[in-house]
Amino acid sequence: MSLHPSLTSRRGFLRGLGAAVSLPALDVFRPLMAAEAGRRALATTASGAPLRMAYLYIPNGVNLEHWRPNGSTSGYKMGPTFKPMEAHRNDFQIYTGFEQKFAAAGGDGPGDHARGVATFLTSSRARKTAGSDINLGISIDQVAAKAVGNQTRLPSLELSADGVRKSGACDSGYSCAYQFNLSWRSENQPMTPESNPRAVFERLFGAGDSKERAESLGRRHAAKKSMLDFIEHDAKALHRHLGRSDRQKLDEYLTGVREIEKQIEKTEAMGLPPDPGVAAPKGKPDSYEGHLRLLMDMMVLAFKTDSTRISTLMLAHDGSNRSFKEIGVSDGHHNISHHQGKKDNLEKIAKIDHFYMEQLAYFLDKLKKTEDVDGKSLLHNSMIVYGGCIADGNRHNHDDLPIVLAGHGGGAFKPGRHVDLGENVPMANLYLRMLEEMGVNEKRFGDSSGVLKKV
Repeated sequence: MSLHPSLTSRRGFLRGLGAAVSLPALDVFRPLMAAEAGRRALATTASGAPLRMAYLYIPNGVNLEHWRPNGSTSGYKMGPTFKPMEAHRNDFQIYTGFEQKFAAAGGDGPGDHARGVATFLTSSRARKTAGSDINLGISIDQVAAKAVGNQTRLPSLELSADGVRKSGACDSGYSCAYQFNLSWRSENQPMTPESNPRAVFERLFGAGDSKERAESLGRRHAAKKSMLDFIEHDAKALHRHLGRSDRQKLDEYLTGVREIEKQIEKTEAMGLPPDPGVAAPKGKPDSYEGHLRLLMDMMVLAFKTDSTRISTLMLAHDGSNRSFKEIGVSDGHHNISHHQGKKDNLEKIAKIDHFYMEQLAYFLDKLKKTEDVDGKSLLHNSMIVYGGCIADGNRHNHDDLPIVLAGHGGGAFKPGRHVDLGENVPMANLYLRMLEEMGVNEKRFGDSSGVLKKV
């Protein structure tokens, strides 16, 4: 009996009426993974599974007293900020000593928030301008995307919980393009992030070009059907070729897709537009936490279906003055980040740091509970950088940055540690190491002084 077409490639799809749903990890794919392991293709682990990288950005610095760990290597004690991460202790490592020197003024005066975001993934100095003559550098995620993006349907996925701004003046004479975009395709072209979960979902699972996706979306919305209704015939045909374990995995996966559809529909009822062709409204859903977690769910789905292996998520831009009334902080985040050493302000910053760490724990938990094609977890086969480009919001310093690297990189990294690098080690060194693990050999990036050593 011949294989169903969906099983002839790791990146198989269930199709129907302009819809396409990528397949999850199935046992039937393991021979394909073994063959890939022998070749060690780009962006794969030693087992042949896909290797993913993601970058999550937090704004305005942290309460360093609550953030900093006590001790080094595996015997360290986590600071209070990391309490939500206790269950994942062996799945991440904390780095001390990284810097982004081009985020400092360097004679350009104020503007640390814009420079921080701009520099975080580019390790380059932003030209100080509020006009159209922006100039920065390609970001590390896009270096990787250009090298390995042809392995997946989407070269990369850019997400943000903020609105999109690509022009205008924002921070002390810097263009808004610097402050609202983590990812840069070229020196003067940012990658526009998506904040609307519905649009992200349709981008991941829609089929055809933009016109065809719009038409099929219209048909699905008019019929008030789930996307799964349109691939039902192909799904039933595939079932006949699967063993019991794979049938259960496929059913659970499709159920998960539908659950996310329902979450999106509920969010839309609160204000998000149902048509992904319409720009997301300026106002965000009532629940900031819900918005962040739904975007993280999209990242997990994108990695699980191998729709992309590279993603960025800006939880908020530097300079964000969002209040956090749901956790008892009514003050604007940016305002209190200039804490002046006041205990009350520092305690409020610690609460916000704790909130963001809860979101990271949620993301890691989802990745850890999702089985990959080699039988390990998505978290095992990922490299997740979490942190920001300001350490202390009161000082606006860009050294001793708060940085976490989660995931095992398919076995390339040794989590469960605090790694004290000393002082003033370029973040670009870590980025070069991650590129190396993806199979991309770059001798230099930004202000790198070498590839971060394997310790």
